[in-house]
Amino acid sequence: MLKSHTQQEWIARAQEVLPGGGFGNFDPSIFIREGKGSRVWDEDGNEYIDYLIGSGPMLLGHGHPEVLEAVFEQLPKGMTFFANNADAIELAEEICRAVPCAQQLRYVSSGGEADMYAIRAARAFTGRDKIVKFEGGYHGMSAEAQMSLAPTRLANFPQAVPDSAGIPDSVAAEMLIAPFNDPDYIRSLLAEWGDQVAGIIVEPLQRIIPPAPGFLQLLREEADKYGIVLIFDEVVTGFRFAYGGAQELYGVTPDLCTLGKIIGGGFPLAAIAGRADIMAHFDKAAVGADRWLMQLGTLSGNPVAAIAGLKTMEILRRDGQYTRLRDLGQQIMTMASDALQAHDIPHRIVGDQTLFEVVFTDADVSNYRDVLQSDTGRQASFNNVLRQEGLFKSAGKTYPCLALTETDLEQTRTAYMRAAEAIAT
Repeated sequence: MLKSHTQQEWIARAQEVLPGGGFGNFDPSIFIREGKGSRVWDEDGNEYIDYLIGSGPMLLGHGHPEVLEAVFEQLPKGMTFFANNADAIELAEEICRAVPCAQQLRYVSSGGEADMYAIRAARAFTGRDKIVKFEGGYHGMSAEAQMSLAPTRLANFPQAVPDSAGIPDSVAAEMLIAPFNDPDYIRSLLAEWGDQVAGIIVEPLQRIIPPAPGFLQLLREEADKYGIVLIFDEVVTGFRFAYGGAQELYGVTPDLCTLGKIIGGGFPLAAIAGRADIMAHFDKAAVGADRWLMQLGTLSGNPVAAIAGLKTMEILRRDGQYTRLRDLGQQIMTMASDALQAHDIPHRIVGDQTLFEVVFTDADVSNYRDVLQSDTGRQASFNNVLRQEGLFKSAGKTYPCLALTETDLEQTRTAYMRAAEAIAT
Protein backbone atom coordinates (compact mmCIF):
# COMPACT_ATOMS: atom_id res chain seq x y z
CA MET A 1 0.00 0.00 0.00
CA LEU A 2 1.40 3.41 -0.98
CA LYS A 3 1.76 5.96 1.78
CA SER A 4 0.57 9.52 1.58
CA HIS A 5 3.47 11.93 1.43
CA THR A 6 2.40 14.67 3.84
CA GLN A 7 1.29 14.85 7.42
CA GLN A 8 -1.86 16.70 6.40
CA GLU A 9 -2.90 13.76 4.26
CA TRP A 10 -2.24 11.38 7.13
CA ILE A 11 -4.19 13.61 9.51
CA ALA A 12 -7.20 13.54 7.19
CA ARG A 13 -7.01 9.75 6.88
CA ALA A 14 -6.64 9.31 10.64
CA GLN A 15 -9.69 11.45 11.35
CA GLU A 16 -11.77 9.06 9.27
CA VAL A 17 -10.84 5.94 11.22
CA LEU A 18 -9.64 7.07 14.68
CA PRO A 19 -11.68 8.94 17.32
CA GLY A 20 -10.01 12.32 17.69
CA GLY A 21 -7.71 11.47 14.80
CA GLY A 22 -5.12 9.74 16.99
CA PHE A 23 -4.19 6.89 19.28
CA GLY A 24 -5.12 8.88 22.38
CA ASN A 25 -1.50 9.13 23.49
CA PHE A 26 -0.05 12.27 21.98
CA ASP A 27 -0.57 15.31 19.75
CA PRO A 28 -2.44 13.87 16.72
CA SER A 29 -1.09 16.58 14.41
CA ILE A 30 2.35 14.97 14.21
CA PHE A 31 3.16 11.63 12.58
CA ILE A 32 6.58 10.15 13.28
CA ARG A 33 8.06 8.37 10.26
CA GLU A 34 11.25 7.01 11.78
CA GLY A 35 13.74 7.26 14.61
CA LYS A 36 17.47 6.74 14.78
CA GLY A 37 19.64 7.30 17.81
CA SER A 38 18.55 10.49 19.56
CA ARG A 39 16.49 11.79 16.62
CA VAL A 40 13.10 11.32 14.99
CA TRP A 41 11.66 12.52 11.68
CA ASP A 42 8.02 13.27 10.90
CA GLU A 43 6.18 12.47 7.67
CA ASP A 44 7.09 15.88 6.24
CA GLY A 45 10.77 15.19 6.85
CA ASN A 46 11.15 17.57 9.81
CA GLU A 47 13.94 16.42 12.15
CA TYR A 48 13.77 16.58 15.95
CA ILE A 49 15.88 15.71 18.96
CA ASP A 50 13.72 13.17 20.74
CA TYR A 51 13.03 13.97 24.38
CA LEU A 52 9.86 11.85 24.33
CA ILE A 53 11.62 8.58 23.38
CA GLY A 54 8.38 6.63 23.14
CA SER A 55 7.27 7.99 26.53
CA GLY A 56 10.34 6.52 28.17
CA PRO A 57 11.30 3.07 26.89
CA MET A 58 13.97 4.05 24.37
CA LEU A 59 16.60 4.84 27.00
CA LEU A 60 19.38 3.74 24.62
CA GLY A 61 17.91 5.73 21.75
CA HIS A 62 16.21 4.43 18.63
CA GLY A 63 17.58 1.45 16.74
CA HIS A 64 20.53 0.65 18.98
CA PRO A 65 22.62 -1.70 16.81
CA GLU A 66 23.13 -4.34 19.50
CA VAL A 67 19.43 -4.48 20.31
CA LEU A 68 18.56 -4.70 16.61
CA GLU A 69 21.04 -7.54 16.10
CA ALA A 70 19.50 -9.51 18.97
CA VAL A 71 15.96 -8.92 17.69
CA PHE A 72 16.84 -9.84 14.09
CA GLU A 73 18.36 -13.08 15.34
CA GLN A 74 15.13 -13.96 17.17
CA LEU A 75 12.58 -13.01 14.49
CA PRO A 76 13.12 -16.04 12.20
CA LYS A 77 12.79 -18.32 15.24
CA GLY A 78 9.31 -17.07 16.10
CA MET A 79 7.52 -13.90 17.09
CA THR A 80 5.17 -15.22 19.78
CA PHE A 81 4.29 -18.61 21.27
CA PHE A 82 1.82 -18.10 24.18
CA ALA A 83 3.80 -20.90 25.86
CA ASN A 84 6.89 -20.37 28.04
CA ASN A 85 10.15 -19.44 26.34
CA ALA A 86 13.69 -19.47 27.71
CA ASP A 87 14.53 -15.85 26.95
CA ALA A 88 11.63 -14.56 29.05
CA ILE A 89 12.80 -16.77 31.93
CA GLU A 90 16.31 -15.31 31.65
CA LEU A 91 14.83 -11.81 31.67
CA ALA A 92 12.76 -12.64 34.76
CA GLU A 93 15.88 -13.93 36.51
CA GLU A 94 17.75 -10.72 35.72
CA ILE A 95 14.88 -8.52 36.91
CA CYS A 96 14.73 -10.49 40.17
CA ARG A 97 18.49 -10.03 40.63
CA ALA A 98 18.26 -6.30 39.97
CA VAL A 99 15.09 -5.11 41.71
CA PRO A 100 15.12 -5.24 45.53
CA CYS A 101 11.48 -6.28 46.03
CA ALA A 102 11.37 -8.82 43.20
CA GLN A 103 11.37 -12.44 44.36
CA GLN A 104 9.00 -13.52 41.60
CA LEU A 105 7.22 -11.82 38.71
CA ARG A 106 4.37 -12.25 36.28
CA TYR A 107 4.48 -10.81 32.75
CA VAL A 108 1.81 -8.70 31.08
CA SER A 109 1.93 -6.49 27.97
CA SER A 110 1.52 -2.97 29.36
CA GLY A 111 2.23 -0.97 32.48
CA GLY A 112 -1.45 -0.27 32.93
CA GLU A 113 -2.16 -4.00 33.06
CA ALA A 114 0.63 -4.45 35.57
CA ASP A 115 -0.83 -1.79 37.85
CA MET A 116 -4.32 -3.28 37.58
CA TYR A 117 -3.04 -6.74 38.58
CA ALA A 118 -0.90 -5.33 41.38
CA ILE A 119 -3.99 -3.73 42.91
CA ARG A 120 -5.88 -7.00 42.49
CA ALA A 121 -3.02 -8.97 44.05
CA ALA A 122 -3.06 -6.68 47.10
CA ARG A 123 -6.77 -7.36 47.50
CA ALA A 124 -6.33 -11.10 47.05
CA PHE A 125 -3.51 -11.23 49.60
CA THR A 126 -5.14 -9.13 52.31
CA GLY A 127 -8.81 -9.97 51.76
CA ARG A 128 -9.56 -6.23 51.90
CA ASP A 129 -11.01 -3.93 49.24
CA LYS A 130 -9.89 -0.35 49.73
CA ILE A 131 -6.92 1.16 47.88
CA VAL A 132 -5.03 4.35 48.71
CA LYS A 133 -3.96 6.37 45.69
CA PHE A 134 -2.33 9.79 45.52
CA GLU A 135 -4.02 12.64 43.67
CA GLY A 136 -2.35 13.18 40.31
CA GLY A 137 -0.68 9.78 40.28
CA TYR A 138 -0.78 7.87 36.99
CA HIS A 139 -1.29 4.11 37.12
CA GLY A 140 -2.76 3.23 33.75
CA MET A 141 -6.31 3.03 32.50
CA SER A 142 -8.12 0.70 34.91
CA ALA A 143 -11.18 2.01 36.74
CA GLU A 144 -9.18 2.40 39.96
CA ALA A 145 -6.33 4.19 38.20
CA GLN A 146 -8.72 6.67 36.62
CA MET A 147 -9.70 8.01 40.01
CA SER A 148 -8.30 11.51 40.69
CA LEU A 149 -5.66 11.17 37.99
CA ALA A 150 -6.00 14.74 36.69
CA PRO A 151 -9.11 16.20 38.31
CA THR A 152 -10.16 19.71 37.36
CA ARG A 153 -12.79 19.61 40.13
CA LEU A 154 -10.83 19.43 43.36
CA ALA A 155 -12.71 17.43 45.95
CA ASN A 156 -11.97 17.15 49.63
CA PHE A 157 -9.64 14.27 50.47
CA PRO A 158 -10.12 11.30 50.53
CA GLN A 159 -13.02 11.56 48.04
CA ALA A 160 -12.21 10.05 44.65
CA VAL A 161 -13.10 11.90 41.45
CA PRO A 162 -13.39 9.78 38.27
CA ASP A 163 -11.48 11.10 35.26
CA SER A 164 -13.38 8.97 32.77
CA ALA A 165 -16.94 8.18 31.83
CA GLY A 166 -18.11 4.61 32.15
CA ILE A 167 -16.83 3.92 35.67
CA PRO A 168 -19.40 2.73 38.24
CA ASP A 169 -19.82 4.81 41.39
CA SER A 170 -18.99 1.71 43.39
CA VAL A 171 -15.35 1.96 42.28
CA ALA A 172 -14.97 5.40 43.84
CA ALA A 173 -16.31 4.03 47.10
CA GLU A 174 -13.31 1.70 47.39
CA MET A 175 -10.67 4.35 46.61
CA LEU A 176 -9.11 6.69 49.17
CA ILE A 177 -7.31 9.69 47.66
CA ALA A 178 -4.48 11.44 49.47
CA PRO A 179 -2.17 14.35 48.65
CA PHE A 180 1.36 13.33 47.70
CA ASN A 181 4.13 14.30 50.12
CA ASP A 182 1.79 14.96 53.06
CA PRO A 183 2.86 12.66 55.93
CA ASP A 184 0.37 14.04 58.44
CA TYR A 185 -2.55 13.35 56.12
CA ILE A 186 -1.53 9.79 55.31
CA ARG A 187 -1.10 9.03 59.01
CA SER A 188 -4.56 10.36 59.83
CA LEU A 189 -6.13 8.60 56.84
CA LEU A 190 -4.73 5.23 57.83
CA ALA A 191 -5.56 5.75 61.49
CA GLU A 192 -9.19 5.79 60.36
CA TRP A 193 -9.19 3.34 57.44
CA GLY A 194 -6.00 1.27 57.79
CA ASP A 195 -7.65 -2.01 58.75
CA GLN A 196 -9.76 -1.84 55.54
CA VAL A 197 -6.96 -0.91 53.12
CA ALA A 198 -5.52 -3.61 50.89
CA GLY A 199 -2.85 -1.57 49.16
CA ILE A 200 -1.13 1.77 48.79
CA ILE A 201 -0.07 2.43 45.20
CA VAL A 202 2.39 5.22 44.53
CA GLU A 203 4.81 6.43 41.89
CA PRO A 204 8.08 6.91 43.81
CA LEU A 205 8.50 10.00 41.65
CA GLN A 206 4.92 11.15 41.04
CA ARG A 207 4.94 12.11 37.35
CA ILE A 208 7.83 14.59 37.84
CA ILE A 209 7.47 15.38 41.56
CA PRO A 210 10.14 13.86 43.85
CA PRO A 211 9.16 12.39 47.20
CA ALA A 212 9.93 14.61 50.19
CA PRO A 213 12.73 13.24 52.38
CA GLY A 214 11.33 10.40 54.46
CA PHE A 215 7.95 10.24 52.70
CA LEU A 216 8.44 6.85 51.04
CA GLN A 217 9.90 5.47 54.26
CA LEU A 218 6.81 6.68 56.09
CA LEU A 219 4.61 4.80 53.61
CA ARG A 220 6.68 1.68 54.26
CA GLU A 221 6.26 2.05 58.02
CA GLU A 222 2.53 2.76 57.83
CA ALA A 223 1.96 -0.16 55.47
CA ASP A 224 3.75 -2.47 57.90
CA LYS A 225 1.76 -1.08 60.82
CA TYR A 226 -1.61 -1.90 59.25
CA GLY A 227 -0.72 -4.98 57.20
CA ILE A 228 -1.11 -3.12 53.88
CA VAL A 229 0.62 -4.07 50.63
CA LEU A 230 2.88 -1.23 49.47
CA ILE A 231 3.04 -0.99 45.67
CA PHE A 232 5.62 1.10 43.83
CA ASP A 233 4.58 1.92 40.28
CA GLU A 234 8.02 1.78 38.64
CA VAL A 235 6.80 1.52 35.06
CA VAL A 236 8.65 4.79 34.37
CA THR A 237 11.38 4.79 37.03
CA GLY A 238 12.36 1.12 36.79
CA PHE A 239 15.83 0.75 35.20
CA ARG A 240 15.83 4.51 34.58
CA PHE A 241 16.64 5.99 37.98
CA ALA A 242 19.13 3.22 38.69
CA TYR A 243 19.55 -0.37 37.59
CA GLY A 244 17.40 -1.39 40.55
CA GLY A 245 14.95 1.47 39.96
CA ALA A 246 13.67 4.11 42.35
CA GLN A 247 13.55 1.61 45.20
CA GLU A 248 17.32 1.22 44.89
CA LEU A 249 17.89 4.97 44.56
CA TYR A 250 15.66 5.93 47.49
CA GLY A 251 16.46 2.92 49.66
CA VAL A 252 12.85 1.90 50.31
CA THR A 253 11.63 -1.57 49.33
CA PRO A 254 7.92 -2.05 48.53
CA ASP A 255 6.03 -5.33 48.68
CA LEU A 256 5.16 -5.21 44.99
CA CYS A 257 6.31 -3.11 42.08
CA THR A 258 5.21 -2.74 38.49
CA LEU A 259 7.68 -2.51 35.63
CA GLY A 260 7.40 -1.72 31.93
CA LYS A 261 8.89 0.44 29.19
CA ILE A 262 12.64 -0.26 29.48
CA ILE A 263 12.31 -3.99 30.31
CA GLY A 264 10.86 -4.57 26.82
CA GLY A 265 13.57 -2.64 24.98
CA GLY A 266 10.96 -0.80 22.91
CA PHE A 267 8.54 -3.72 22.54
CA PRO A 268 5.31 -4.29 24.52
CA LEU A 269 6.26 -5.93 27.81
CA ALA A 270 5.56 -5.23 31.47
CA ALA A 271 5.55 -7.12 34.75
CA ILE A 272 4.27 -7.29 38.30
CA ALA A 273 7.12 -8.23 40.66
CA GLY A 274 7.34 -8.69 44.39
CA ARG A 275 7.30 -10.87 47.45
CA ALA A 276 6.84 -14.56 46.77
CA ASP A 277 3.99 -14.94 49.28
CA ILE A 278 1.97 -12.25 47.47
CA MET A 279 2.92 -13.45 43.99
CA ALA A 280 1.75 -16.94 45.04
CA HIS A 281 -1.81 -15.75 44.39
CA PHE A 282 -1.10 -16.14 40.66
CA ASP A 283 -0.57 -19.87 41.34
CA LYS A 284 -3.83 -21.75 41.85
CA ALA A 285 -2.07 -24.83 43.20
CA ALA A 286 -0.36 -22.73 45.87
CA VAL A 287 -3.33 -20.79 47.24
CA GLY A 288 -6.44 -22.69 46.19
CA ALA A 289 -9.28 -21.75 43.89
CA ASP A 290 -10.88 -19.22 46.24
CA ARG A 291 -7.72 -17.11 46.61
CA TRP A 292 -6.36 -17.55 43.09
CA LEU A 293 -5.78 -14.47 40.98
CA MET A 294 -6.44 -15.40 37.35
CA GLN A 295 -4.15 -13.72 34.84
CA LEU A 296 -3.18 -14.51 31.28
CA GLY A 297 -2.32 -12.61 28.12
CA THR A 298 -1.66 -13.55 24.52
CA LEU A 299 1.65 -11.65 24.35
CA SER A 300 2.80 -12.01 27.95
CA GLY A 301 6.50 -12.91 27.99
CA ASN A 302 6.79 -12.32 24.25
CA PRO A 303 10.18 -13.68 23.10
CA VAL A 304 11.06 -10.72 20.86
CA ALA A 305 10.35 -8.26 23.67
CA ALA A 306 12.28 -10.43 26.11
CA ILE A 307 15.33 -10.53 23.82
CA ALA A 308 15.21 -6.75 23.35
CA GLY A 309 14.85 -6.23 27.09
CA LEU A 310 17.74 -8.57 27.92
CA LYS A 311 20.10 -6.80 25.53
CA THR A 312 18.99 -3.36 26.74
CA MET A 313 19.63 -4.35 30.35
CA GLU A 314 23.01 -5.85 29.46
CA ILE A 315 24.03 -2.50 27.97
CA LEU A 316 22.73 -0.61 31.01
CA ARG A 317 24.91 -2.76 33.30
CA ARG A 318 28.07 -1.50 31.62
CA ASP A 319 30.26 0.89 33.57
CA GLY A 320 29.27 4.53 33.58
CA GLN A 321 25.87 4.31 31.89
CA TYR A 322 23.84 5.78 34.73
CA THR A 323 26.52 8.33 35.57
CA ARG A 324 26.41 9.52 31.96
CA LEU A 325 22.61 9.60 31.89
CA ARG A 326 22.48 11.75 35.00
CA ASP A 327 25.18 14.04 33.67
CA LEU A 328 23.24 14.55 30.44
CA GLY A 329 20.06 15.25 32.38
CA GLN A 330 21.78 17.72 34.68
CA GLN A 331 23.24 19.59 31.73
CA ILE A 332 19.79 19.95 30.16
CA MET A 333 18.18 21.02 33.44
CA THR A 334 20.86 23.69 33.83
CA MET A 335 20.37 24.89 30.26
CA ALA A 336 16.65 25.36 30.83
CA SER A 337 17.11 27.15 34.14
CA ASP A 338 19.87 29.44 32.83
CA ALA A 339 17.77 30.46 29.84
CA LEU A 340 14.75 31.31 32.00
CA GLN A 341 16.77 33.07 34.70
CA ALA A 342 18.29 35.32 32.05
CA HIS A 343 14.80 36.76 31.53
CA ASP A 344 13.75 36.66 35.20
CA ILE A 345 10.96 34.18 34.42
CA PRO A 346 9.69 32.43 37.58
CA HIS A 347 10.12 28.68 37.30
CA ARG A 348 11.12 25.47 38.98
CA ILE A 349 12.93 22.53 37.37
CA VAL A 350 11.05 19.64 38.94
CA GLY A 351 12.07 16.00 38.91
CA ASP A 352 15.17 13.86 38.69
CA GLN A 353 18.10 14.20 36.28
CA THR A 354 16.72 11.21 34.38
CA LEU A 355 13.18 12.65 34.11
CA PHE A 356 12.09 16.24 34.73
CA GLU A 357 10.17 19.28 33.51
CA VAL A 358 10.02 23.04 33.78
CA VAL A 359 7.10 24.23 35.91
CA PHE A 360 6.31 27.93 35.66
CA THR A 361 5.80 28.97 39.26
CA ASP A 362 7.66 30.85 41.97
CA ALA A 363 6.55 28.34 44.63
CA ASP A 364 7.92 24.92 45.54
CA VAL A 365 6.18 21.98 43.88
CA SER A 366 5.35 19.04 46.12
CA ASN A 367 2.02 17.71 44.82
CA TYR A 368 -0.52 17.74 41.99
CA ARG A 369 -2.28 20.91 43.14
CA ASP A 370 1.00 22.84 43.12
CA VAL A 371 1.43 21.95 39.44
CA LEU A 372 -2.19 22.81 38.72
CA GLN A 373 -1.65 26.31 40.13
CA SER A 374 1.38 26.96 37.91
CA ASP A 375 1.27 29.03 34.71
CA THR A 376 0.25 26.26 32.32
CA GLY A 377 -0.43 28.73 29.51
CA ARG A 378 3.16 29.94 29.63
CA GLN A 379 4.35 26.34 29.73
CA ALA A 380 2.35 25.53 26.59
CA SER A 381 3.86 28.52 24.78
CA PHE A 382 7.34 27.51 25.90
CA ASN A 383 6.85 23.96 24.63
CA ASN A 384 5.49 25.21 21.31
CA VAL A 385 8.68 27.16 20.69
CA LEU A 386 10.79 24.17 21.68
CA ARG A 387 8.92 22.10 19.07
CA GLN A 388 9.57 24.78 16.45
CA GLU A 389 13.25 24.70 17.40
CA GLY A 390 13.44 20.95 16.84
CA LEU A 391 12.85 19.48 20.31
CA PHE A 392 10.27 16.69 20.39
CA LYS A 393 8.80 16.23 23.88
CA SER A 394 5.59 15.79 25.78
CA ALA A 395 3.72 18.66 27.40
CA GLY A 396 4.80 17.64 30.89
CA LYS A 397 8.00 15.57 30.82
CA THR A 398 11.52 15.64 29.42
CA TYR A 399 13.20 12.25 28.98
CA PRO A 400 16.97 12.31 28.36
CA CYS A 401 18.44 9.26 26.63
CA LEU A 402 21.92 7.81 26.33
CA ALA A 403 22.08 8.46 22.58
CA LEU A 404 22.30 12.25 23.01
CA THR A 405 25.36 13.88 21.42
CA GLU A 406 27.21 17.15 21.93
CA THR A 407 25.50 18.46 18.80
CA ASP A 408 22.13 17.60 20.34
CA LEU A 409 23.05 19.42 23.53
CA GLU A 410 24.10 22.57 21.69
CA GLN A 411 20.85 22.59 19.71
CA THR A 412 18.95 22.05 22.96
CA ARG A 413 20.72 24.99 24.60
CA THR A 414 19.81 27.25 21.69
CA ALA A 415 16.21 26.03 21.71
CA TYR A 416 15.81 26.83 25.41
CA MET A 417 17.30 30.29 24.93
CA ARG A 418 14.92 31.07 22.07
CA ALA A 419 11.91 29.68 23.91
CA ALA A 420 12.70 31.72 27.02
CA GLU A 421 13.13 34.85 24.92
CA ALA A 422 9.82 34.21 23.17
CA ILE A 423 7.76 33.87 26.35
CA ALA A 424 9.50 36.83 27.99
CA THR A 425 8.15 39.28 25.41
